[in-house]
Amino acid sequence: MLLRCLRWLRAKVVQRAERLLLHVLAAGPIPKHVAFVMDGNRRYARMNHKAISQGHSDGFLTLRRLLEACLRLEIRCVSVYAFAMDNFRRSPEEIDHLMHLAHDKLRELSQHGDILEQYGVRLNVLGKTSLLPEYVQEAIRHVESITRNNDRCVFSTPVSARKAELVVTAILNIHMSYSAQDEIATAVESAIHISLDNPSDIHITEKDVEDQLFTSLSRSPPLEVLVRTSGVKRLSDYLLWQCNENTQIHFVSAYWPDFGLWDFVPIVLNYQRKAWGK
Repeated sequence: MLLRCLRWLRAKVVQRAERLLLHVLAAGPIPKHVAFVMDGNRRYARMNHKAISQGHSDGFLTLRRLLEACLRLEIRCVSVYAFAMDNFRRSPEEIDHLMHLAHDKLRELSQHGDILEQYGVRLNVLGKTSLLPEYVQEAIRHVESITRNNDRCVFSTPVSARKAELVVTAILNIHMSYSAQDEIATAVESAIHISLDNPSDIHITEKDVEDQLFTSLSRSPPLEVLVRTSGVKRLSDYLLWQCNENTQIHFVSAYWPDFGLWDFVPIVLNYQRKAWGK
């Protein structure tokens, strides 16, 4: 009994310390858009002698924790790479588990009182969703519909005076059945169709293409920080257009399910140091 009480007390102390840390960090410059390549679920599972499906489930818990931390930091937009188009090459059993996990967790996120409603977050699922099973598409339509009118984030910490004048929309982009090359090709195709409506001035610029990207259509701010876990140093066809000269890219050795606040804090501090150095 005593040991249980001590564990409870330790958890409460850690929780309060983390909230205080987030409150302090939020007083400095904060990126408007952070993206995560959630890599390493399978290697984490093998290392911990767990089923691959459990590795993916543990990864979702990490997503919830990191999303709440980002919202407490007043980060306006969070994007996550949940399922690449190339992932359809995996075993049918793993794909089936991932699809059912996506369905169940999308439904969970959309429940009354859950994190999206609590913080006023608008959720977008970006990618070629027509390739996903119909029951997943139905869950996507449901959660996008009920969060569509979320246009002001309810932060847990007081909004600073310099931010109070702004209407802040919190956005969670989940990229599923996604490929950056497909996104760019789709954007170019859309830009061409739009230009054909004015045949007297057919001229496509970079901005025309950028305006048709999934992230632009979802009204996401420019990408400022991208984090990839598991120690792999490549983008793997994720947000290739959005990763520009102003995007800070961080490769972290921790597997995604093990990635936590204390891995993320140095990344935020690095962003602040560079922002103050400008």
